[in-house]
Amino acid sequence: MLLRIEDTDRERSTAENVAQILDALRWLALDWDEGPISQYERADRHREALEQLLDSGAAYRDSATGDDVAAWKREHGNRGYRGASTDDPNAAVRLRVPESGETVVADEIRGYVRFPNESQDDFVIARGDGSVLYNFAVAVDDADMGITHVIRGDDHLSNTPKQLQVMEGLEIAPPRYAHLPLLHGPDGKKLSKRHGAASVQELRDAGYLPAAVRNYLALLGWGTQDDSTILSTEELIERFDIADVGRSSAIFDEQKLRWLNGRYMRELDLDSYTAAVARHVGREPDERLRAACAIAQEKAQTLNEVWPLIGFLFDDPETDERAWRKVMKDGALPLLQEALETLRGADSFAPEELETRLGRILAEHDVKPGKLYQPIRVAITGTSVSPGIFESLSALGRDRAVERIERAVERLTGEAADGGRS
Repeated sequence: MLLRIEDTDRERSTAENVAQILDALRWLALDWDEGPISQYERADRHREALEQLLDSGAAYRDSATGDDVAAWKREHGNRGYRGASTDDPNAAVRLRVPESGETVVADEIRGYVRFPNESQDDFVIARGDGSVLYNFAVAVDDADMGITHVIRGDDHLSNTPKQLQVMEGLEIAPPRYAHLPLLHGPDGKKLSKRHGAASVQELRDAGYLPAAVRNYLALLGWGTQDDSTILSTEELIERFDIADVGRSSAIFDEQKLRWLNGRYMRELDLDSYTAAVARHVGREPDERLRAACAIAQEKAQTLNEVWPLIGFLFDDPETDERAWRKVMKDGALPLLQEALETLRGADSFAPEELETRLGRILAEHDVKPGKLYQPIRVAITGTSVSPGIFESLSALGRDRAVERIERAVERLTGEAADGGRS
């Protein structure tokens, strides 16, 4: 893979934009074999090819303005514009497009796509100041760099006949083209910010794994014969065939990406999982974090979801008041008091021992698990969502678990007293 930065448009091709491209590719581990090559820095080669077209008569200088072209089209029934050659060295350069026949794009996905030459303008390939335009520069660069396949979105399909015409003027063989269907949102409309369309960096910051993103993107518009979903990059390389890409727009659904990412996260070994979480939250992958990750791995679908699940193990949590009001009622106080005594007297704080001891309270009072475990969960984590309650208690440790439940009992006792007075 050759990485070329197509930066002839100097206003849009800022250093920041280029850095973002390189950053995205590096994070996705999509390594290139050659480059990055700046198209703008090949200006001398582009001028050489431009002179070749001018000398052969395949291109000419034309001083027509945009208004002149519009007037010509009105007079000629909206046919493609054909200009008048001038010797003015400061005039723009146009490529001569045949007045009849067709320019045919042999597309690997769409088959033969035909463009009538009569309706195409003699298009500008260089501005009056000598700077070349995109369709000219890429045609020259593709030829010089030995590009065999150009695979891009079908919004570029209309550019392809122009590039083919440039190559024909330069008497060079074109590469093979494949125009991929664009991504749409779940509502079937072109993917945009309203769907939560994200840059690669936003997906990274949201806690997705690069392997999962690679896997998911590869499946948009393409699939295996056996409908496999979880495919390593090595399998994708082995099994992918451009001929199997469909013509219909693919649907980008972040919920499916989250599901796939969750599968990837659960299949990581604990050391790799801990390292990924550590990088994401900016902590050391020490034993304390490793133990916390061990109880969250089955629950989180993105790296962003891990810290809210395990943060209570590192800092005193803030209580979610909605969760408190929802679960700290209907006899929660006496159950919490009994759980507190049980935990104080536990011989072991292993999850299995805690499950046995707390299970006896459920049996004695004949209550559903949520009546006891949700108040304990809110007491120790501040919220009603956490890893398994026994694993959470064990990871927190006896002293801190008892202390937090004591505080919850004190608050409930105070609330009960206030309620009685009111």
